Amino acid sequence: MTTIAPPFNGGDLRHLRERRYYTGMKLALAAILMVFAAFTSALVVRSGLSDDWQATSLPGILWPKTIILLISSFTLEKARRSYANTASFQYWWWGTTTLGATFLAGQMLTWQQLIANGVYVNTNPSSSFFYVLTVTHGLHLLGGVGALLYVAWKIRRKNSKTSAATIMGVTALYWHFMDGLWIYLFGL
Repeated sequence: MTTIAPPFNGGDLRHLRERRYYTGMKLALAAILMVFAAFTSALVVRSGLSDDWQATSLPGILWPKTIILLISSFTLEKARRSYANTASFQYWWWGTTTLGATFLAGQMLTWQQLIANGVYVNTNPSSSFFYVLTVTHGLHLLGGVGALLYVAWKIRRKNSKTSAATIMGVTALYWHFMDGLWIYLFGL
């Protein structure tokens, strides 16, 4: 016996359309995770291959940057929860965007401090991995800041076919993933 699915009403189609954004984001995050897993595997294998591995002394600015990124996850959630109050939403959303940009500026300072201390990409394998991992994360976080700006623009226009909850939710998923990835890299 064959059953026929009932026809979709408008709400169901909208739900399916918006669900694809979450599915797409999860696939993108899986790909990003695979890239960083490959980097981690290469780092672990390379660190044990020869005697030229010298641990890179990490600049102290990494701690405040990490705190800034963690606070940005908090402000992002505050923004999402205060969406009904436009002023509060704007305050928290722009706060998150500013914190993200501050983290990226701090990343530039980190690299400048390393260079000032004579630590370059080619100084030793450890420094090479540090630069590769932080640059790759920084580029992904730059994409996250771009997404935050895009969401602010879409919500301001209020003519999107996609609900505000969906675009904020997908962006938050990406942002929180980048925060968690940074914590992982910081521990690595």
